[in-house]
Amino acid sequence: MLTGIHSVLIWTEDVSRLLPFYRDILGLKPQMESEEFAVYLLNGPGLVIGKHSEVQGRSRDPNRVMVNFAVDDCQTEYERLSEQGVEFIRPPTKDAIHIIATFRDPDGNTLQLMEDLEGSLA
Repeated sequence: MLTGIHSVLIWTEDVSRLLPFYRDILGLKPQMESEEFAVYLLNGPGLVIGKHSEVQGRSRDPNRVMVNFAVDDCQTEYERLSEQGVEFIRPPTKDAIHIIATFRDPDGNTLQLMEDLEGSLA
C-alpha cells in the first residue's frame, strides 16, 4: 500500500555543479552532502540530488518531470531568485488555485514556485 511520497531524486553527472544552486540560491538546507549525493528535507518529501553514470549533460527533456516548491509568496520569491541571476521561463502567473513561476536549474531541469491561493485544495 502506498502511503505517500518519500522523496524526489534528480540525477546529474556532477552533483557539485548543482549544490550551489539548490543550497545557496534556492536556500535549501542540506541534511547531507557528498560528491555522490545531497539530501534536502522539506516539509514533506525530501529532495535528493544524486550522481548517476548514465546521466550526461543537460536534461534532454526538461519538462518530463517538474519539481514544484511550495512558497508563501510567489512574487517575493520570484524577485529574490531573479536578483540572484535565476532566469525564469514563466513569471508569476495566477491560475484558478495557484500563483506559479517556472524556472530551470543548471542542468536544465524544470522547477516551479507554487503559491496556494485561499480556498485551494492543494
